[in-house]
Formats: sequence, structure tokens, C-alpha cells
Amino acid sequence: MKNTLIVQNLSNGIIPTNPQGESVNDISLADFDKSFEQYVNLVFEMSKIDVSTTIGYGEFWGNENAPYGSFKEFLIETFNPNNEGYWKNWHKLFETSFIKREYFEKIFNLALKYSDYCEGNRYLVNNSTFFCNMTSDGNRIYCTDWSRIGIMDYFMDFAIMDLHKPFFFVPEKLYEYTKNKGINIPNFKERFLCMAYFKGIDTLRWHASINDIISCESITRSINDLDRRMSLL
Repeated sequence: MKNTLIVQNLSNGIIPTNPQGESVNDISLADFDKSFEQYVNLVFEMSKIDVSTTIGYGEFWGNENAPYGSFKEFLIETFNPNNEGYWKNWHKLFETSFIKREYFEKIFNLALKYSDYCEGNRYLVNNSTFFCNMTSDGNRIYCTDWSRIGIMDYFMDFAIMDLHKPFFFVPEKLYEYTKNKGINIPNFKERFLCMAYFKGIDTLRWHASINDIISCESITRSINDLDRRMSLL
């Protein structure tokens, strides 16, 4: 774990970091619908953990704070081709892989367009809530991978679930759930779209980098349908 403050909160039992239970990767739509509140609680419980003694946005990099001074900076720097490591010079993928510059810039600019709605929304997020990284003990849902923990809008965790299984209609169900519970979430659509576009192109470039064409096509279809889906809420 990358942040000692968060480790302390987690180890105190608020959110177990070594959960027992069965993988939910192959959960059916019917079973997901029955247990949907458990997934909502997972994200909302994380979002309630006090991060006021930290600063910044983004994934923790081995210290007490997230590295970026604003959410917009986090968004922009995530795709900076000059970053060291795996993604250095990643723009070469525009010439060698499924992902094309024109499409990337279109979706990136959509995420940027909505980024102001996410400024100030600093919450603890797991940032890896793909169904393959979650388990259930029948009463609660738990995360099993904490390697990308960070500070950003909690809609990131819902957007990742939706990206993995768009046919589960996560944001639609969340919107209806919060309305029925009287939970007011300001700028619901804009914040979800920002996180979904952000994570969508981030995940797309990963699958493009390993030449996973089937996943690239699936991710692109999901990204392209987001605006229509949000317009129906």
C-alpha cells in the first residue's frame, strides 16, 4: 500500500485489504441486480474515509500525497508522452496500433470538457474496480487489488465497473438508486462522463499497446455509447 494514513484506516477494518470470498468476475446480470447496493456501498464507504490531511489528485506514489495539484493536471499528465516508464513516447501507438490520434484527441477533449465538474471532488478510490478484482462473501463486496489506490472523484470506481461490463448498466442503476434513496449527487452526468471518458481512453491505449484488438473494439463501442446513455437519465 502506498499511503500510511490510508493503510491505517483500511487496516482498522473499515475496508478489509485481504478479504475472503468468491470472485464476482463471472456474476450474472440477475445476481448483480440483486446485490447492486453492495457495490454502491463499497464505493461510498471508501469515499467516506477522511483524506483531508492529504493533498493532490491521482494515484499515490509512495508518500502521503497524490502527485497533481488539480484534477485537470492529473488528467493531462496521465497522457503526457514524455512521462518516464511504460508510457514514454506512447504516441507512437497512433501509427502502429488500433488507437488513432484523431479518436484519442476527440475523447480526451470530452474528458477535459467535463473536468471542471470533478475539481474539488477528492475521495479515496480503489481505481481498479474491475469485476475480476472483487470478491463477495455473500454480504459485502471487497476489492482485492489496491495497487492503484488514489485520490479523485469516486465516480472513477463506478466508471471502471461500467467499462468492464457495460451491459450491467451501472450508471443507470446508480442514478435510479440515489434518486430513490434521496441522495443528491451534484453534476451526476458530467462527473460520470468525465471519469468514463478518462478511464476509457486510458484502458484503450493499454489494450492497443498489447495489440488486443477485440478488447479495443469493445472499449470503443462502450465509449461511443456513453453520451447517449447519459442523455436518457
